[in-house]
Amino acid sequence: MPLQETSSLAIGATFTAEALEPVLNFWFSELGLACPIRFAGYGQVFQQLLDPNSLLAANRGYNLVLVRFEDWREAGMADSAARLAESVRGAAPRFHAPLVLAICPSAAGCAEAGAAEQSLAQALAGLAGVSLLRPADVASLYPVAEIHDPHADELGHLPYTPLYFAALASSIARRIHALAAPLFKLVALDCDDTLWAGVCGEDGPTGVILDQPRRALQEFLAERKRQGMLLALVSKNNEEDVLETFRAHPEMPLALEDFVARRINWEPKSANLAALAADLSLGLESFILVDDNPKECRETQAAQPEVLALPLPPDPRDIPAFLTRVWAFDRAAVTAEDVRRSELYRVEAQRSAVRRSAASLDEFVASLNLAIDIAPLTPAQIPRVAQLTQRTNQMNTSLIRRTESEIRAMPEECLTASVRDRFGDYGLTGVAIFRARDASLVVDTMLFSCRVLGRGVEQRALAHLGQLARRRGLNSIVIPFRKGPRNRPAELFLNSIAAARDGVYRLSPDEIDAAIAAATRKAVPADHSAPAVEAPESRANGRPDYVRIATELATAETVLEHTRKAAAPAAVVRRATAHPPRTPLETQLAALWAELLRLPSVGVNENFFELGGHSLLAVQLLSRVRQFFGVDLSLEVVYSGDFTVAELAKAVELKEIEQTGASYQDLLRELEDMSDDEARALLAEEQAQE
Repeated sequence: MPLQETSSLAIGATFTAEALEPVLNFWFSELGLACPIRFAGYGQVFQQLLDPNSLLAANRGYNLVLVRFEDWREAGMADSAARLAESVRGAAPRFHAPLVLAICPSAAGCAEAGAAEQSLAQALAGLAGVSLLRPADVASLYPVAEIHDPHADELGHLPYTPLYFAALASSIARRIHALAAPLFKLVALDCDDTLWAGVCGEDGPTGVILDQPRRALQEFLAERKRQGMLLALVSKNNEEDVLETFRAHPEMPLALEDFVARRINWEPKSANLAALAADLSLGLESFILVDDNPKECRETQAAQPEVLALPLPPDPRDIPAFLTRVWAFDRAAVTAEDVRRSELYRVEAQRSAVRRSAASLDEFVASLNLAIDIAPLTPAQIPRVAQLTQRTNQMNTSLIRRTESEIRAMPEECLTASVRDRFGDYGLTGVAIFRARDASLVVDTMLFSCRVLGRGVEQRALAHLGQLARRRGLNSIVIPFRKGPRNRPAELFLNSIAAARDGVYRLSPDEIDAAIAAATRKAVPADHSAPAVEAPESRANGRPDYVRIATELATAETVLEHTRKAAAPAAVVRRATAHPPRTPLETQLAALWAELLRLPSVGVNENFFELGGHSLLAVQLLSRVRQFFGVDLSLEVVYSGDFTVAELAKAVELKEIEQTGASYQDLLRELEDMSDDEARALLAEEQAQE
C-alpha cells in the first residue's frame, strides 16, 4: 500500500521550476506516494504565502516554495529575505500542509545571497510546520559539478542544468518522504564486522578493531539514538565475548548502555527479532536490521518480511556513504519525547514486573503512584500532539492524521494528558479533541500512546470529559468510532463503557462515572500484561525499496537516467524514420532531440512539439546547442515556423556563417590600417592557425 492516501504537492517558485516535475513524479512512483503536482503562477511566491485563498493555502498535501535570492536582486536580497521570513511565519499557522522551503543556489560569488540565506535560516529556526532545505543540503546528498545554465536562464528563466534539477528534486522528494512515511523505531545491530572489524570470539575482545568505517557507523547510529530511535544488539556470538569487547573498547562511540535490549545467541536472527518485538511491544514493521552478512539479511527477510534488512556494502569503505543514503533513517522532526525514548523503554521493564503482580487495575495504578495531568493544549505541545495523531493506531477512536498547521488552525478544543509515575515521566501521551454541538460534547478524536494503556489514563481522560460536559450543562458525550485495521483496543475500551449504535457511542456524564467505577474494579486483562506501544501501520508490502534507493539511485546522474527511462512512452511504437539525418550536423541534432524527448530516434522533418516537446525542453535544447556548437539562438527559431531538426540545422549553419562573417569583417577593417608587409604577415599567421 502507498505511504499515504492521495495528496497533492503545490509548488511556488521565483523561477521556472517545471523542470522538477518529471523527477518528482519518478520519485513519488518509487515511494508509492500518490501525489499529483500543481504549480502556482510564475514568480508568485509572496502572493502564495500571503493570500488566504492561494493554491498553497488551500492545499492539504505538501507545499513547496523555491527561492533564488538572485531573482530578488533589484528589490534587495536582504530586504527580500526579511520579508520572506515574515511571510512564512504568518503563513505557516494558516497552511493545512507542511511547507518545504528550498533555498536554491545563486550565481557563484554572490555573497549577498549567502548572507540572505543565513539570515532567513536564523529567522525561521524552530518554526513548526516549516522544513528548510538549503543548497548545502542538496550538495551533501546529490553533488553536481555544473549547477548553473546561464543561457537557459536568459532564455526562459530556467537557471539550472538538468542534472542539478534532478539533484534538487531528489532532495525535495527525500524531505517529503520524511514527512509522509511511518517511522522506523528500532535498529537491530549485528556485532562482528558490523559494529567492529573482526570476530570477537576468534580474535578476542581486544583483537577486534574499530576502523574508520565502523566508527562512522557507530557515530551515525549514536546520532539516530539522540533523535529517538532505539538500538538493540542481535548477534550470533557468545554473549560474554560481546560484553567483554565493549568493556575492552571504551573508545567506541556506542556503549552497552545505549542498547535497550539484546539477543546474543546462536538462534536465527528472525526468531530473535520476533522475541525482541514481543518483549518491547513493538511491531516488526518498525524494525531495521543492519548486518554485514547478506545471508543473514535474506534469512530475516524470508522469515520476517516486515523487517527492513539492510546488508552493509562488501567494501567497508562504502559503509558511511551507504548509511547516509538510506532514507529509512530520516526523521522530519524530533520532539522532546523522541530524545527520551530509550530511557522510556528502559524503565518499562520495571513497570511490567509490577503490573504482572497486581490483582486489579486499581492496585496496579496505586502501586505506581501514577500522576495524570489533564489540561488544555499549549502551543509548545503542538508538535507532540501532531506526532501522536500520525503514529498512534491502536488506541485511537478516529484515525484522523493531523499536521502541526492543522492542529494550530482547528476550531475544536483540545485536551492533553501527561503522565508520570514513581519510575519516571511518560511525557504527553493522550489527546482529546472535541467540540460542543447542540446539547452534546462531541469527541472528534480520542487517542492514547500505547505506553500508558492499562494504567487508567483512558478512564481518567473520559471521566474528565464527563465532568467538563456536566459543568457546561451538556447532556451527553458523543464519540464517533472509525474502525481501522489496528484500533481494536480503542473499540474494546469503548465497548467496556457503553454500547455503540451505528458506530457512535453516546453516554451521559453519570453513565460515564458508573461505567468507569465498574471497570476499574475488574482484574487487569491478561492481554494487557505486556502493553503495546504506538506503532506505524503495516507497510511491509508497499514499502519503498530502500536498498535500491541507496545504491542504484544514489547520484543525480542515475536518478536522471532512470527518470528518462521511466518517462519514455514505452506504449507507443513509433514508425521507422522516413527521413534520416543527411549531414553530420543533422545527425548530432537528431541525437540531441532523441535524448531530450526520450525517443529511440527522430526524423529530420518531424515537428518538435508533435513529438512531445514543450517550451521548457525547447529552452534546454537551445542551451545544449549553445554548449555544443557555440551559437546563440533565440526562441524565435522555435516558434517562427515548423520546428524540425532540418530547420534547426539551417539556423545553426546560418548563425555560424554570420559569426564567421563578422570575424572576417573585423579582419578586413584591421587590414585597411596596415602596410602591405604587415597585412601579408597577418594573413600568413591566420592561415597557419587554420
